[in-house]
Amino acid sequence: MKIAKYWKAVVAAVVAGAGSLSTALADDTISAAEGWLTLAAVLAALGFTWAVPNRDKGES
Repeated sequence: MKIAKYWKAVVAAVVAGAGSLSTALADDTISAAEGWLTLAAVLAALGFTWAVPNRDKGES
């Protein structure tokens, strides 16, 4: 198992979560809806990015 092939999904999830949290923290509080939205953004980024296969090094 190579960990390198999972990094794109991890990075996408972190970026989606951070973007959603930074928007939620604009008013210095996080409501339950904002928390659920952040979780949904992280899971969606993980799922969609994980589903797209990496390109082989031989392909252009």
